[in-house]
Amino acid sequence: MTNQTCSFRPTHRIHAVTKNGDKKIWRSIGALWPHGDGKGFNHKLDCLPLNGAEIVIRQIDDEAEEGAG
Repeated sequence: MTNQTCSFRPTHRIHAVTKNGDKKIWRSIGALWPHGDGKGFNHKLDCLPLNGAEIVIRQIDDEAEEGAG
């Protein structure tokens, strides 16, 4: 399989979202990159939630990413 990404930086983060009462808990579990031809995505998961969490993919906000880490 060839790597068809157009960038070394991911464009989206993958989160596992669980609920505790009215509070939602977001855990970053991976990243996603679009293929250069626009017909698919590569993703990397650091872990898989086994607790019934909802998987949510959100576009990365560059300003928020700069402060993370």
